[in-house]
Amino acid sequence: MTSEQQLFDETPLRRFEYDDSVVFAADVGPAADASVDVVDGTVIVVADGHQYEQEIPAGDARAFINHGVLTIELSGSEGDY
Repeated sequence: MTSEQQLFDETPLRRFEYDDSVVFAADVGPAADASVDVVDGTVIVVADGHQYEQEIPAGDARAFINHGVLTIELSGSEGDY
């Protein structure tokens, strides 16, 4: 099951639900100097000199950017998100 949401108030965000996790994916563009980190329930993306923050549900989370696609993986049951 997938659904559309918004990331950073403008970037379309796709949601993919699995038995033990939920994955969010967004095309943030090909910024060469983009980075992402998860700190205390907040995803922080720095791209082209701008910082964007998005709160996420508490729990085990990891985030990464690969070829301009931001992926946020949240472990746990889908009802938690």
